Amino acid sequence: MQRDTHNLDATDQPLGRLASQVAVLLRGKHKPEFEPNKDAGDIVVIDNIKKIKFTGDKLNQKMYYHYSGYPGGLKEANMKELIAKKGYSEVLKKAVWNMLPKNKLRQGMIKRLKIK
Repeated sequence: MQRDTHNLDATDQPLGRLASQVAVLLRGKHKPEFEPNKDAGDIVVIDNIKKIKFTGDKLNQKMYYHYSGYPGGLKEANMKELIAKKGYSEVLKKAVWNMLPKNKLRQGMIKRLKIK
């Protein structure tokens, strides 16, 4: 299996559209030999992540949740707080992560996402 490298520019692209394009490339759905049970996707490199476009009021309204499993262990942060704490790359990784299939192949797919 040959893995190609795709270089994408995030300048002025909405977060969701870029994430869905990345998810298709990571999964390999653009290839004619695509099979859902095989990880035949490509490597994706994203440049200019700080110039990504957020539509609407997502910076203030979009919430991210993490639950530890203990009572009172629900943590929440909006997109602006997440960007300040972990950077733009974490927001894009979370968007792509949720667009990939929820199975054992997902971890290997997300490792091929490189953000500069």
